[in-house]
Amino acid sequence: MKYVIGVDLGTSAVKTVLVNPQGEVVHEHSEAYPLSRPEPGWSEQNPEDWVDKTLVSLRKLMEKSGADPQEVEGLSFSGQMHGLVLVDAEGKVLRPAILWNDTRTTAQCRKIENTLESKLLSIAKNRALEGFTLPKILWVQENEPDILSQASLFLLPKDYVRYRLTGEYAMDYSDAAGTLLLDVSGKTWSQDIAAAFDLPLSLCPPLVESFDQTGTLLPAIAEASGLLPSTKVFAGGADNACGAIGAGILQEGQTMCSIGTSGVVLSFESRKELEVDGKLHFFNHSEKDAYYVMGVTLAAGHSLTWFKETFAKEKSFDELLEGIGSIPAGSSGLLFTPYISGERTPHPDADIRGSFIGMDSGHTLSHFARAVLEGITFSLRESIDIVRESGKEIQEVVAIGGGARNETWLQMQADIFNATIIKLESEQGPAMGAAMLAAYGCGWFPSLTDCAKAFIRPAKTYAPNAERAELYSGLFSLYQEVYSQTHELNRKLVPYRN
Repeated sequence: MKYVIGVDLGTSAVKTVLVNPQGEVVHEHSEAYPLSRPEPGWSEQNPEDWVDKTLVSLRKLMEKSGADPQEVEGLSFSGQMHGLVLVDAEGKVLRPAILWNDTRTTAQCRKIENTLESKLLSIAKNRALEGFTLPKILWVQENEPDILSQASLFLLPKDYVRYRLTGEYAMDYSDAAGTLLLDVSGKTWSQDIAAAFDLPLSLCPPLVESFDQTGTLLPAIAEASGLLPSTKVFAGGADNACGAIGAGILQEGQTMCSIGTSGVVLSFESRKELEVDGKLHFFNHSEKDAYYVMGVTLAAGHSLTWFKETFAKEKSFDELLEGIGSIPAGSSGLLFTPYISGERTPHPDADIRGSFIGMDSGHTLSHFARAVLEGITFSLRESIDIVRESGKEIQEVVAIGGGARNETWLQMQADIFNATIIKLESEQGPAMGAAMLAAYGCGWFPSLTDCAKAFIRPAKTYAPNAERAELYSGLFSLYQEVYSQTHELNRKLVPYRN
């Protein structure tokens, strides 16, 4: 028997999965770590917590699975994107990591846009958003100049953990694409962007492919994790790129919808010259010389969690959603917009807020629960439509994450997207994608596509219902009107949000 391990470094926990050559998850284990919010809008973590909990997770994975360390050929990573880790010449962390969901950098985003103008989209292919890495570097440059002066390199979260496990620095293209410092089409660090902000290119780590080997385990790390020093370590990729691999999104025309805390619509893209004018994210894929376009709903699953915790705290999610199948499509005229944390696609707006519209005394908890799911799915439909407008024909969508666990919601996605929804037999998301990168890197398969054929199996499909699809199309048009109608009102309400 032989195995590979996928390590998914998330925002709240690290997950490790032990996978065999048939793509079966033999065992998995998660370890949580804290998140710090020292100021309003700030979000930070201690990078050493990532390292410590990754080692604990690996050790428990090996102990509980009973696998022989000699049978584990390699491991790879998926990681939360954009987080800034600054290290000095000895590799010591200089300050807490600033995470993807930190919003302190609005002023730096405007500075990037005003300085680079059209160069930003032509080189980095993405708008300047608070989540990305370059605005964080500029915030440190302006507010903590002594820290930046000591910095030898900047790293992203998974890349710091991998460095601590191997002693080798590297960053893969899929994660580097989310920094705003990468020439996405050229696959090099951009001298133009770095020079515009007086940043030396030496601050950027070496670039590698996601499936490249980036060392083996240091002896002390091997002992702490229960693995062997000879275990191969591969670069890995951004969580969304690894999620795409784990869902088999590896060829033109393939699209996935991932609903977790946030929601993502991601579609494979082979055209590096594609211009989406910042309407979607455009990133390098973990597949070589490939790309993906992506739209994001900031509060997807988070909207449902907020609703349950606020209005039905005593119920489980299954209990809350139990009655939605008996509620007609359109929730009897009740419409929800999931802007409770602002929005990303197609409205990069931190001030917009959510709403229920059309309430009457006949609406029950089940009406509201269904309306929340419909609103989340309408938001994701906006990204689907932009992808279609770029020239893609989307007839099938692979569903992963929390949105793939409820059959009524899966059918709702089919009807609102007007596409067949595919549910997978085993859905491990980014962790599986990381394991697949390790399997490919170890030579188990001649390509990632061949790996996907062996690892990923559809379980069930949901075809759109023509009548409901037409009804939802009309409601979607109304949904789209809500943002423009409430945009200015929401801005006026900002001073009252204390």
